[in-house]
Amino acid sequence: MSLALAGFIWLSGLLDSLSRPSVAPALSLQQQELTILAEPAVPPSLREALLGESPREALLKALEGIASEDRSERQQQMLLLLQGQGLASADLEREGDDPLLKQLLCESRGSDPSLCMDGAAAGRAAFRLAVSTVLPLVTALLGGLLLLSQAWRLLRGRLMAWPEVQGPDLTLIDMALLVAGGFVVISAVGVPLVAFPLVGALTAGLGSPRREAVGVVINYAVMALPSLLILWRQVRALPMECAPQGGWMQWRIRPLFSAVRDAVAGWLMVTPVVMLTGWLLVRLVGDPGGSNPLLELVLGSHDPLALGLLALTAVVLAPLFEETIFRGALLPVLAARLGPLAGVLLSGLLFAMAHISVGELAPLTVLGVGLGLVRLRSGRLWPSVLMHGLWNAVTFLNLLLL
Repeated sequence: MSLALAGFIWLSGLLDSLSRPSVAPALSLQQQELTILAEPAVPPSLREALLGESPREALLKALEGIASEDRSERQQQMLLLLQGQGLASADLEREGDDPLLKQLLCESRGSDPSLCMDGAAAGRAAFRLAVSTVLPLVTALLGGLLLLSQAWRLLRGRLMAWPEVQGPDLTLIDMALLVAGGFVVISAVGVPLVAFPLVGALTAGLGSPRREAVGVVINYAVMALPSLLILWRQVRALPMECAPQGGWMQWRIRPLFSAVRDAVAGWLMVTPVVMLTGWLLVRLVGDPGGSNPLLELVLGSHDPLALGLLALTAVVLAPLFEETIFRGALLPVLAARLGPLAGVLLSGLLFAMAHISVGELAPLTVLGVGLGLVRLRSGRLWPSVLMHGLWNAVTFLNLLLL
């Protein structure tokens, strides 16, 4: 019954995600705005590579591509200025200190473009644009070299043998109760009936976006509780004298250096594969939409406390909870019953499906496979947690930069 209900909930959630907007257009728009602001601070020799041929034309096309009823007031003002229609100073004052609008307004009045530039704003925009552009490219390049190195060592037979997969001595029925029963049915159906009214009452006095950020933290913690309690009960019933060295869950935090090394190496190697998967998905089927709502919250928030709470959820709570369930319990059980490769693939797919997003299903499956391989290669759980946290932290940083 748990499996049937979980399948229904996941399938309906994946279908519903198709109606959710994608953050890709918003990210692209933010990047195009940065290119215009950053132009004075970028050396002429790098402008075409970093900014493109015509930043203003690209931003104009992007704004024209947004339906008029979906454009914000600020976007409508930028569109009018880029079309050369002008803008009243009173309209600009309502937007506050917006360097891009001020620059476009100054240019629309026929002023010398060099006098319309804000040097400090241009420097900040150039830095943010450079980091958000160069960091993924450098990561993908280093990861690609590492993948080639591993492939060469595999062909030469020089890869070190991986340790035996160890984990809790549980059954596939235990995993069905844990993942389908606890993680999906109880957390997705039962807990919200209690948690959502409670969160609403606790956050009623907060303004947006702090209200949403506090709600995200509390909801995530409460929804993780049933699965953790079920897993705790299952592991507690196992005889401790039969547990492998390091315990049933194989956390084994020490030695810390090798855990960090494995996490960083895994993150580097999975990055180009995830990027390639996302690129192929867009090329073959277009942007399917359905982005995680948390991404929208981060992209649209400027409140430090709200961003701190969202970072806590994404970088700390999510890696700890999800790795405990999917790589700490599920992967070793699947690997023992179905074999390591099948265990990694199936646990990665279930990990992606748990995020209930069609647009992110393929890239998250690849990420889940990478996390599973790090768990098997290192023989412990801690490197997977660190790698997951690093992945989310870099994604969070890129959203902040944009």
